[in-house]
Formats: sequence, structure tokens, C-alpha cells
Amino acid sequence: MAKYVDGFVLVVPKDKTEEYKKMAEEGHEVWMRHGALEYFECRGEDLKPQEMGDEKARAFPEMAGATEDEDVWFSFIVFRDKAHRDEVNKKVMDEMNEKYKDAKDMSMPFDMKKMAYGGFEAEVEG
Repeated sequence: MAKYVDGFVLVVPKDKTEEYKKMAEEGHEVWMRHGALEYFECRGEDLKPQEMGDEKARAFPEMAGATEDEDVWFSFIVFRDKAHRDEVNKKVMDEMNEKYKDAKDMSMPFDMKKMAYGGFEAEVEG
């Protein structure tokens, strides 16, 4: 049975790495507790595009608008299907809204304008 994946590309300033990792660890704990199958936060390490014949793919830093003092992160959460994703995400959002309802400043350790997000149905897995 095909899975469903929420995928994210984020640009995190290098001086905010530890702050982002702390937030990601909290996210891992919350999503897994509410039923996600897998949760990954991956910092870019080998982001030089490979040449493919006469063509060359775009590099993640270029695509994401990252500067030299920023890292590109690729993150994803795996679910059974879209309905399961919606169920888990509702529980996560309810918990987070309750936990941070009195927070005055909920600034993120990354630029939301450089973030990309989408839900993807797995077509091939194994």
C-alpha cells in the first residue's frame, strides 16, 4: 500500500542550526506520538548538482535561495495515507496551539519565505 509524505525544503541560517535542531527534535517527538510512521530532518551535505549528459540539474541552494551562511534542509514525514496525515496533523496542530497559545513571539529559526511544503502520494516504494 502506497504511503503519503509531507515534504519540506527549508533554509536555516548556520548560526541558528542548534535552535532549529531543538525545534525539529520536538517536532519528531510530537508527530511520532500522534501516529506518524517516520520523521526525518536532513541537513544538506552534498548539494553540488551532477551533470547528466548535456544537462545539469539545479542545486538545492540555488533553488531555495540559500546564501553561503545558510544550510538547506530537506525534511519529510511519512503517513499511511492522506486521511492518516490529516488525522495526525490535526492532533499535532491542536497540541502545538495549546502549548504555545500564550507565547508572545513565535519566531522561527528560518525564513518562512524560503520554505517549500507539499503533500505527496508515494507512487513507488520499496
